[in-house]
Amino acid sequence: MGKLYTALGLMSGTSGDGVDVSIISSDGINQYREISNKYFKYDQKIYENLHNLRDKILKSNDLLKNKNEINSLEIDITLFHAKIVNEILELADEEIDFIGFHGQTIYHNSIEKISKQIGDGNLLSQLTKKTVIYNFRQNDIKNGGEGAPLAPLFHKLIVKQKKIELPVIVLNIGGIANVTVIGENIFKSSDLGPGNCLIDEWIRNNTKFKFDKNGEIAKHGKTNDIILNQALDNFENRPNKKILSFDTKDFSLGFVRGLSLEDGAATLTDFTGRIIADSLFSLIHEAREKSWKVLVCGGGRKNVSLIRKIEFITPKNIVIQPIDDYGIDGDYVESQAFAYLAIRSFLKLPISFPLTTGCKEPCTGGEIVKNF
Repeated sequence: MGKLYTALGLMSGTSGDGVDVSIISSDGINQYREISNKYFKYDQKIYENLHNLRDKILKSNDLLKNKNEINSLEIDITLFHAKIVNEILELADEEIDFIGFHGQTIYHNSIEKISKQIGDGNLLSQLTKKTVIYNFRQNDIKNGGEGAPLAPLFHKLIVKQKKIELPVIVLNIGGIANVTVIGENIFKSSDLGPGNCLIDEWIRNNTKFKFDKNGEIAKHGKTNDIILNQALDNFENRPNKKILSFDTKDFSLGFVRGLSLEDGAATLTDFTGRIIADSLFSLIHEAREKSWKVLVCGGGRKNVSLIRKIEFITPKNIVIQPIDDYGIDGDYVESQAFAYLAIRSFLKLPISFPLTTGCKEPCTGGEIVKNF
């Protein structure tokens, strides 16, 4: 057994509503132990500024155009992270060796090979008096990868440590839906398409809520089949089908404009569920005779309407269940993953692979800063 390190992972996902914080202990190779998890909601000012900024950044040139606004929000977001880290550190029983700081994604374009997360690692290190590992995606991009998804290696460790019978697919439904496929001789991952992003945006634009809790609004609506089928055709016939990762801005609400709140939610939930279900089916087409477990994590697993839609379409040899059934809190898989990746980065071990991000060879990542 290698030396155990204790790391704190910080993850703010594409939903941009707050920060998940996890502390784990791990050797960075083949074992980990969960210590604690907590969620901190962004204050209203950061939440609004973040979503307003993301709405302005539709192409890479917009990063330069909105530079001052980005820098200002980066400071606010870093100060928010520092405040919550210091709160956690005061309560933690164990000494924290590193902080794995994902930052907040404001733009991701797999074709241009650009992935921009805001969050100042130097400032966070100075304010928390801890070694911070951040900027996880850039080394992968320099090595020909798309910079995402990065959690698959941790998904694989969960499956191994919990002794879950293979083959398994870990399906993370955050703003974007992504999967890690794990079999006897299979380890690959990719984004599938929208997760919660379209449904959340529809709800944000048309109500005072931030998401469709339990899929209740969609449940009371009726899918517009003509609009749905046209949208699915457009998605299926999109250019650059070989890309492994998406940004939330790759998808638009344009096709449901004019529908009622409930019908729009139902149509978007149907659209999202169909893409996820069809992708799951195509991922396992070479091993259709086997029984597959699909373990769902991320906020989307709580959307009953979405999960039912996925279950309804998938073949009977695919069993869909929350990852929580195995004693893992599905809300904190990603924040634990970045704590784990921080340890691997410190040990100079690879965090991304050709079949997970498209990089040329396995590569490490994460910039290490000690600024105190």
